[in-house]
Amino acid sequence: MKITTAIPNQISDRAEKQHSKLVDAAQQFESMLMQEILKPMRSGQDGLNGEKSDDSAADTISSFGTEAVAKAISKRGGLGIANHVVRQVTLEYEKSPENRVPRY
Repeated sequence: MKITTAIPNQISDRAEKQHSKLVDAAQQFESMLMQEILKPMRSGQDGLNGEKSDDSAADTISSFGTEAVAKAISKRGGLGIANHVVRQVTLEYEKSPENRVPRY
């Protein structure tokens, strides 16, 4: 049984788009936080021969790798920070009198 709300589709579509943007922003925030957490792990890397490399290209590639890992972790739930951000922002939004959805 599907329960439908009395909210017009236009309002629910807008709310859905806003929620999607909120989730995306929260995941990006968590991803940036994860990058900062993972950065110290990358700083201790040595080259293939065991010596410290000053190659900027290798450093850039390593940085992109860290970014990709952080994004992947965040998209799959990460530390749960994005979920908490979405939940808290949604609660604050719903508390505001002008944003309350009438219940029928």
